[in-house]
Amino acid sequence: MSPRPSLHALLACGIALALTLSAATAQAAERVTVFAAASLTDAVDALAERYMREHDVEVVPVYAASSTLARQIANGAPAAIYLSANERWMDWLGEQGGVALTQRHDVLTNRLALVAPQDSGLTAFTPNVTTPIAERLGEGRLAVGDPAHVPAGIYAKQALQGLGQWQALRARLARADNVRTALALVERGEAPLGIVYASDARASDKIETLGLFPVSSHDPIIYPMALIGEAPSDAARALANWLDGDQAAAIFQRYGFAAVTADEAS
Repeated sequence: MSPRPSLHALLACGIALALTLSAATAQAAERVTVFAAASLTDAVDALAERYMREHDVEVVPVYAASSTLARQIANGAPAAIYLSANERWMDWLGEQGGVALTQRHDVLTNRLALVAPQDSGLTAFTPNVTTPIAERLGEGRLAVGDPAHVPAGIYAKQALQGLGQWQALRARLARADNVRTALALVERGEAPLGIVYASDARASDKIETLGLFPVSSHDPIIYPMALIGEAPSDAARALANWLDGDQAAAIFQRYGFAAVTADEAS
């Protein structure tokens, strides 16, 4: 029969186990929280999955309208990286006391699309001053992000104003709290038409794109990115740098986004 371990040996084993568990905890994957505009949902999900396969980092995406995310960060939400769907809300966040934006720069562009349910039967056309959208709405409403604060809605209002159609449509809007909610209204047939990003239209097999708005009808759709805080973690910096690289660019492109050109970059 083997001798029983001494109390000293048991204590030594316990200490060794505790040290092992402590080391394992210390080596646990660092978490990086990314606040991203709702239109980036599919792309950032794919990017996070790819990055976590190759790095010992837990990427935690949080999606909402850029305006909602900016307000949450200003109120102390623990974001490490912020990806906004327009420059206005990044500017606003930078103006708030106590919020430092590090390495802010423009990374992506997008287009604005007029969409309808897949079985709408509507003919494709390019929205312009001679094709009234209101005539194609019937008795329904036009689904858009709320123009009061949602970037996609702000761009939609600019486009409709640029084409001389805002006055005819402003009272017929189905205002959504983010662009993906606007898309869902069209997917479910609750709105016969909607204005969303081209990347959103590409992500759905339940809608069809009737046409893209002329880029001259609204401000350029620019997605800026910034690290949050004066001293971002090494993990956050590494992820932000990777999001600027070729691997990430290919994934963004697959989901309908384009890289910012030298002329567009701030």
